[in-house]
Amino acid sequence: MHGRVTGPWTATALLLAVLVSGCSTAGTKASVAVHRAPLDGGDVAYSDQGQGPTTLVFVHGWCCNRTVFAAQLADPLLARGRRLIAIDLPGHGDSAEPRAAYSMDLFARAIAAVLDDAGVQRAVLVGHSNGTPAIRQFYRRYPQRTAGLVLVDGTLQSFFTEPAQWEQFLAPLRGPDWQQRAADFVDAMLAPVHSAEQRARIRAMMLAASQRTMVGGMEAAVDPAIWQPDPIAVPVLAVMADSPYWTEEYAAFVRQLAPAVDYHLLDSVSHFLMIDAPAEFDALLAGWLGRNGW
Repeated sequence: MHGRVTGPWTATALLLAVLVSGCSTAGTKASVAVHRAPLDGGDVAYSDQGQGPTTLVFVHGWCCNRTVFAAQLADPLLARGRRLIAIDLPGHGDSAEPRAAYSMDLFARAIAAVLDDAGVQRAVLVGHSNGTPAIRQFYRRYPQRTAGLVLVDGTLQSFFTEPAQWEQFLAPLRGPDWQQRAADFVDAMLAPVHSAEQRARIRAMMLAASQRTMVGGMEAAVDPAIWQPDPIAVPVLAVMADSPYWTEEYAAFVRQLAPAVDYHLLDSVSHFLMIDAPAEFDALLAGWLGRNGW
């Protein structure tokens, strides 16, 4: 299914890199208790609320943390009969920087560590931006623990075909003026966010990331192995901001990987569509969960 909500798209070209990158930072703390799952001598912070036979696990993207899903965690429609867990990936939010190098495998193991700590055997994973390749990597490593995948304006296909393209993009973040370059990047990427208050909050969250986390989150998306077009056999929901990047060709690519995908484009929203249009996003998510018996 290819759903669509009409209206103009306002994202910038800089958004492209974010879609294939991760989100990292120490920002606003969640209102519920923080739990900590052990991983590689450190720990992964997460919130855990509600109860029920279905567990939703929310995974943020580059330079973000679990609070980007605050509206979803507070939505009684999603919480009804479900357990809601939101993760701070290693180096983000309340989670310390990892000893190991950043990678999608590290993020997948972090998700598994949280499920283990929370006593959850199987979950529906919701990934925003770089959270999409992170949950896809979790599915590769732990298919029996993956009930379904929700792609929130994140890609299953790399936009960069040559290593030199990645390095050209990353070079400004490696230099001594990385903080200013990061601020310029984030400001351009957040310009379409509807609420000035939310823009300021997200900006502060993202720019709190260390240089290592900023670069490492991007480097995690370089590995060609994470972009292999292997099939996805579990139910998939894709909710995307209507943009030039999500073409009919890309939609066809996603359907080839996951033939039963429920694919939607939302218009008049930014990359942070779950913040710009929480009611629309939550309704799509709740409807899809219900149709799958969750």
